[in-house]
Amino acid sequence: MSYSIDLSGRVAFVTGASGGLGAQFARTLSQAGAGVVLASRRIDKLKDLRARIEGDGGDAYVVECDVNDVHSIRAAVARAETEMGSIDILVNNSGVSTTQRLQDVTEEDYDFVFNTNVRGAFFVAQEVAKRMLARSKGAAPGSFTGGRIINIASMAGLKVLPQIGVYCMSKAAVVQMTKAMALEWGRFGINVNALCPGYIDTEINHHHWDTEGGKKLIAMLPRKRVGDPKDLDAALIMLASDQSHFINGAVIAADDGFAV
Repeated sequence: MSYSIDLSGRVAFVTGASGGLGAQFARTLSQAGAGVVLASRRIDKLKDLRARIEGDGGDAYVVECDVNDVHSIRAAVARAETEMGSIDILVNNSGVSTTQRLQDVTEEDYDFVFNTNVRGAFFVAQEVAKRMLARSKGAAPGSFTGGRIINIASMAGLKVLPQIGVYCMSKAAVVQMTKAMALEWGRFGINVNALCPGYIDTEINHHHWDTEGGKKLIAMLPRKRVGDPKDLDAALIMLASDQSHFINGAVIAADDGFAV
C-alpha cells in the first residue's frame, strides 16, 4: 500500500525562502504540487531558486518582502495573491540569531532578533490569516476555505541553550504565538502549528561542523549527528495538507530527540 499527499491547486507562501531551510521548504512544497511564492529580501537568490523549481516542472513566483516592515509584508502578500491566487499555506520561516552571553546583549541585538523572529512572524501570519478568514466567512473569493499556517520555531524554543538566550526566548514566543493563533482561528478552518527543527546542516553553518566547536556540539547530541534539511520534509508536507485537519496548535519537535 502506498500513500501520497497531493498539494496540486494550492498556493504556498514561504518567507525566508532565499536559502537554508526556506529554500528546501519551497522546493518540497513545489514537488508536492503546490504553486510557491518565494519571499525574502534577497531577490537574486529567489530568482535562482525559482529557476530551479521551474526547471523541475514546478510553478514559482518571486516577491520582495522585508518582515521587519509591515508595509512590505502587506504589499508582498497582496502581490502574491494577485499573481498566484489565494494563499492556502503559509510557511512562516524568516529568522535570525546572534551569539553572545546575556550580559553582553545590546538593545540592537535584542531588537534584531525579536523584530524578525517574533514581530515579523506575527504580522506575516496576521496578514495572511486576514485573507483566509475573509474567505472562510464568505467575504472574499477562493476555491479553498480555511488554510494552513506553519510557524517555524526551533528546539531552542523548547530547550534553553547557552549563548543564544535571546534567540531561545524569541522562539519560545513563536511557540506561544502559534497556540494563540490556533485557538482564535481554528474554528474558521485555519490550522496553525509550529515546527521546531533541531540542528540542521545548511549552507550557512556547513563549515561549522568540522571545527572544534562544531565537533564538540555534535558529540553532545543524542545520536551524534546533525540533520539534513530533507529530514523536515515529511512533517512539513503533512502540516500543509488536508490530512492535518485534526492537528491544530501542535508543537512538533524535529530535533532527533535533543530537547527530550
